[in-house]
Amino acid sequence: MASTLCVFCGSSDGTQPAYRDQAYALGAALVKQGSALVYGGGSIGLMGAVADGVMDSGGKATGVIPESLFKAEVAHQGLTSLEVVPDMHARKARMAELADAFVALPGGIGTFEELFEVWTWAQLGYHDKPIGLLNLDGFYDPLLAFLGHTEEQGFIRSRCRELLWVEQDIAGLLARINRGIELGSVKWDPEKI
Repeated sequence: MASTLCVFCGSSDGTQPAYRDQAYALGAALVKQGSALVYGGGSIGLMGAVADGVMDSGGKATGVIPESLFKAEVAHQGLTSLEVVPDMHARKARMAELADAFVALPGGIGTFEELFEVWTWAQLGYHDKPIGLLNLDGFYDPLLAFLGHTEEQGFIRSRCRELLWVEQDIAGLLARINRGIELGSVKWDPEKI
């Protein structure tokens, strides 16, 4: 089981109330299974919702926030711990260091960038941690279609696509991640890139 799960998600709520509801539910589900949260440290949007779900359920949440966003007063003040780092690069490196696995919820370009970076790191063999995509209400369907096109055009290998685990619901995704950690089944030989 993931002792600490890193969640990437939007700093806004999006247009569908289900996004915020499911972010909060993911936070509560982490606590129920005994996992802690590490995330970007924000108090707003889905970021705030997932952290609130953890904290309201009596869990542990670590936020890692760049100094500029801390100064803009968007940091969550009710976390177990909040680390202020110099910039976005330091933020991502620190979250990756603390996490046993990664999950992306709906979000914008920051969420995409974080997801694609840890996915690239897995492809290159820098880590062997599970990477999950919670495809709430088909939010990521267009992206998944584009990734299929990219594979068809020879720019992504099928084994690399298999490193990104896509599920429609929280229970299914957490179960898959936990199984992956137990089995150590996410390794890919970077020599075969």
